[in-house]
Amino acid sequence: MGAPLASWPWASLGSYKYLLYGPLVAKVAQAWRETGSLPLGSSWCLHLLLLLALRSLTFQLWFSYGNMLFFTRRRRVVKDGVDFRQIDAEWDWDNMVILQTLIAATAMGSPAFPGVSELRVWDPRGWGLALLLHVTVSEPVFYWAHRALHRGPLFRQYHAKHHSSPVTQPLTAGFGTPLEALLLTLAMGAPLAGAFLAGAGSVSLVYGYVLLFDYLRCMGYSNVEVISHKAFAAFPPLRYLIYTATYLSLHHREKDCNFCLFMPLYDALGGTINSESWELQKQVDQGMNDRVPDFVFLAHVVDVVSSMHVPFAFRSCSSLPWATHPVLLPLWPVAFGFMLLQWFFSKTFTVSFYFLRGRLHQTWSVPRYGFQYFIPSAKKGINRQIELAILRADKMGVKVISLAALNKNEALNGGGTLFVSKHPNLRVRVVHGNTLTAAVILNEIPSNVREVFLTGATSKLGRAIALYLCRKKIRVLMLTLSTERFLKIQREAPSEFQQYLVQVTKYQAAQGCKTWIVGKWLSPREQRWAPPSTHFHQFVVPPIIGFRRDCTYGKLAAMRLPKDVQGLGSCEYTMERGVVHACHAGGVVHCLEGWDHHEVGAIDVDRIDVVWKAALKHGLTPA
Repeated sequence: MGAPLASWPWASLGSYKYLLYGPLVAKVAQAWRETGSLPLGSSWCLHLLLLLALRSLTFQLWFSYGNMLFFTRRRRVVKDGVDFRQIDAEWDWDNMVILQTLIAATAMGSPAFPGVSELRVWDPRGWGLALLLHVTVSEPVFYWAHRALHRGPLFRQYHAKHHSSPVTQPLTAGFGTPLEALLLTLAMGAPLAGAFLAGAGSVSLVYGYVLLFDYLRCMGYSNVEVISHKAFAAFPPLRYLIYTATYLSLHHREKDCNFCLFMPLYDALGGTINSESWELQKQVDQGMNDRVPDFVFLAHVVDVVSSMHVPFAFRSCSSLPWATHPVLLPLWPVAFGFMLLQWFFSKTFTVSFYFLRGRLHQTWSVPRYGFQYFIPSAKKGINRQIELAILRADKMGVKVISLAALNKNEALNGGGTLFVSKHPNLRVRVVHGNTLTAAVILNEIPSNVREVFLTGATSKLGRAIALYLCRKKIRVLMLTLSTERFLKIQREAPSEFQQYLVQVTKYQAAQGCKTWIVGKWLSPREQRWAPPSTHFHQFVVPPIIGFRRDCTYGKLAAMRLPKDVQGLGSCEYTMERGVVHACHAGGVVHCLEGWDHHEVGAIDVDRIDVVWKAALKHGLTPA
């Protein structure tokens, strides 16, 4: 058995732990049924549920703010990213909130505790007394208890888990053991209990003090410096009255200093202030921790609902492959409103980042959604957004920028050719990543295949796949109505291999072919022409829906990043953890290899094997 109060009693319940709120909900429902209205003036249970919602919102808003890199990137204290290991460890961060709510329900449900109807909404005496008790009781008790938790056995059994998170986040504030949660409950509850015992309690005090307590905890754990160093310079005593994200991060890193709850005064009295706290806080506030990315993947939003998959929205969503969750559907109007704001007012912004072998890789997003790329009048504006992003990357000193999916559409900008032609002196290398995409698809095809059916045959990828396969003496049935385009591609093949490229104009021509390479959307009617046991390889966006149960469907071309990737904590759309689209991986390889050429326009078939071998050499593997 482990140490007492070192593990959560409901750990095995998973998501069913939220049923612990059931009695509170039941009491509110019963009172509502009896009175015909919400019991705001008679039930503490309702207020506890409202407070629970507000507390959860406080943590969520601070989490979102801290991870909005376009706002906070320059003021991040710890430059590393939050990886999947930390996210999984902190998954049940809200255990602390559950425990505190249950304790409060027990205390407020006792006959000795005054009812809501007996209290004032506002009582300044209670606020003054709570402040006094916070400074004289909560702060010193937490300080000395926290120092005790850093001693030998206590640290190993109760506090090491909390310090296992290398990068603090607002959600890290709730991550720990029951003993730590009880200590925080004591620190939070003592001022409230004192005010109520003195007859000066009020409803506003409960809401205000608890939410302010959470606010300050989230601020310290946000990993973003929000207090200007100029405030401390103008009024030096302030540094002993309020801590900062830098102050707390030093505690998490060093573990032998900066133990206070919110007031560094007690560290000063106890001789445990880190002497670097204020100078480091000044450096972070001035943006000295910022650095230029080596590689940028320029993405775009797919649709309104999936826009909520961004890392600064919901961590439990972005850390898993995208799927439509019913709980997100009520937020659709909010997401739609943000889409309109981005359409009219936004510019390219930073979404996420990770480190690979000392290089900083970032994902930027063009503030445009998938459907907008097919609006003719939007074409000019989208290209302008992409161009500005490339010029910004060039000015910053970025080495490689890779274009995602629709950002490199042939009809939009010729696969990036437009920007390279317009700005011939670019230092940043523009890459469409299609060479590696073609390589991934080609290496998925079994070696014993002698015939394939290819749709989207005259696109950039279709052309490259056809020319590569015909050199392997594989017969390629190229579906296209344009004989002119077909002949143009066929003439690019060496004369001895041209016979392996065959133009077909109907899906019926592939009735005997079990390997379909799909570069154009297929309807259920079109899929029915494939014989049983057909495998559909895909490079169409969005991917086709698998209507045939007697066939198999491949995923979009993707590669798994090397094992030594650091700080990766979000999934790229529907990809598994650690997996990125092949066009993203193509830019990564370009950066790791240090190639100094652009990769735009048509795919160089001769470089497909070169890029594939380079990807494998650097530890990227097929997903």
